[in-house]
Amino acid sequence: MPPQLQLDSQLCFPLYAASRMITRLYQDKLGPLGLTYPQYIVMMVLWESAPCAVKTVSARTLLNTNTLTPLLKRLEQQGFISRQRDSVDERVVVLHLTDAGRSLRDECECIPSALLNKVVAEEDDLLQLKQLLGRLLPALKAGLEEG
Repeated sequence: MPPQLQLDSQLCFPLYAASRMITRLYQDKLGPLGLTYPQYIVMMVLWESAPCAVKTVSARTLLNTNTLTPLLKRLEQQGFISRQRDSVDERVVVLHLTDAGRSLRDECECIPSALLNKVVAEEDDLLQLKQLLGRLLPALKAGLEEG
């Protein structure tokens, strides 16, 4: 078996497996709030930047609009956000937090530290991993854009 085809030689597998496990850990905390992990990511962007355009959320979350649109509809149905056409350019949809969406932030505030306590790893290692991934993501995105 050539080494490049061995699972233990792959970068993608540990990233994939770690991502799935982290998402499962989050789901234990988010499920009772009625949120999925992708919805939580969107809400974090909105807590930082609302009101903002769907395009901005798409860029920050690395989610395509065809993935984002049903997710935003669900958040709107749950009463966490509202979507409105921009008064200057009607092609632009602007997302606003509702009172319930702002209140949800307070309920979610303890989630990152609760999850950090569940992960048996050195905090410095996790910070270093986050920094490395932060440098890797733009390169991966550029590779996707090149086609």
